[in-house]
Amino acid sequence: MYRILLAYCISCQLQCQITTRQEKSKNLLIFSHLSVRVMPRIHMLVGDVMSKKVDHVTRSTSVKEVCQIIFGRGINGVPVVDGRKVVGFITEKDVISKLFPSIQEYMEDPINTSDFEKMEEKASEILKFRAEKIMAKNPITITSDTPLLRAQSTMSSNKIGRLPVVDEEGNLIGILSKGDIFRSVVGSKIPFEEEEGFYDWQSKDLDKFVNWNKRLSNEIPDLTKEFKKRKVKKVIDVGFSTGEHAIALAKNGFEVVGVDTSSGMHKIAENKKEKQSSAVKDKIKFLTGKYEDLISELPGGFDAAIFLGNALPHVIYTDDQILKRVSKLLKPKNSIMVFQIINMEKVFKVNGGFREFVMYDYESKDPYSERHIIFGFYDRGRNKILTTNRAVLNNELGRWVFRGINSTPIVQIGKDDITKMLKKLGFSKISFYGGMFFGPLLKDKFDPLKSDWLNVVAIR
Repeated sequence: MYRILLAYCISCQLQCQITTRQEKSKNLLIFSHLSVRVMPRIHMLVGDVMSKKVDHVTRSTSVKEVCQIIFGRGINGVPVVDGRKVVGFITEKDVISKLFPSIQEYMEDPINTSDFEKMEEKASEILKFRAEKIMAKNPITITSDTPLLRAQSTMSSNKIGRLPVVDEEGNLIGILSKGDIFRSVVGSKIPFEEEEGFYDWQSKDLDKFVNWNKRLSNEIPDLTKEFKKRKVKKVIDVGFSTGEHAIALAKNGFEVVGVDTSSGMHKIAENKKEKQSSAVKDKIKFLTGKYEDLISELPGGFDAAIFLGNALPHVIYTDDQILKRVSKLLKPKNSIMVFQIINMEKVFKVNGGFREFVMYDYESKDPYSERHIIFGFYDRGRNKILTTNRAVLNNELGRWVFRGINSTPIVQIGKDDITKMLKKLGFSKISFYGGMFFGPLLKDKFDPLKSDWLNVVAIR
């Protein structure tokens, strides 16, 4: 290795010796120009990602108010200011540490300092303290022009999660958290979870927020009536979710094959299937993988296809040929497709992009029983591409805590869009119905500003 480097250096030296002064100047200019272009000094600074709206307290703020900010905002600490100058910092740890004795106190009075009931009583007293009594003085601060990864190193070496950002005079101008760094360095490089990621995440909570008894009692009778009228025997369920519709249809005598990209949904559906009678289990098959691969391996001869729970706008984003593929599995005559599509006209014109707000609560008298909230909303994009967002909150010890949010792109599909798609595939008879969440599927007339669902029945 050293010989190679030495040979390279000698070669460079010889080359320089036979180069004229003019050529040297030219080469130096080119090298200087290239070095600036190829190796620019680019790094993210704290000021690029810090939060400028900062929760802070003063020396005289009570510890109770400090705790309300910490719990209410879901943060682990707040800076203490005098005017705008940072003079301290209070974390959860600072509050908790006041409940426990120091080693010196324990040595002097080991009995009383081990009384945990007394410690809980002590908590009420601590909440009345002024912030300056428990704050960490002379906290570590950073400036907005500090390189982001240097700030991260400072956090790691000092085992802290948030850093106040100050100007040249020590005045508070922002706050930087580990979460800010993570989102900036890593988050921007993670693409939307177009398939498995979003749906696997959603699978953990979906059954908590859907009243399946109510939903199926209204939707399955409509489906079975329509299918029996068409003498349907075999159904393909595209985007089967947690398997509820497929199982309900199997109980009504239909053979159902479900396809879905989510392994999380598949696992839940399979667990539900195993709890059914042998007669029902024999009529159901759940498959997971890419839609193109799954459908290409299935034999034809299906009488019906269902895309329920807004499945089509999700699936068609990742497989724009899904309808064509599924239609080839259906019998050429008297086959049927049923769609349940979110009515985006109502979502945006009436609800302002908001879709749902659902609370799940175990039936318990315990005020600290497990409770969850889920809410969904949409963002408009270009070329009929929307972003669907789902957020979940948990109730922990009587307080609501944000647990997470996830998003994925979908395609906006309206009445005219689905009509064009289906006519190209030979479906000449297309009927439209309106539905409300958990209401009948094929009974009500579609109203663009009132219906939650655009429900479609297409016959070929």
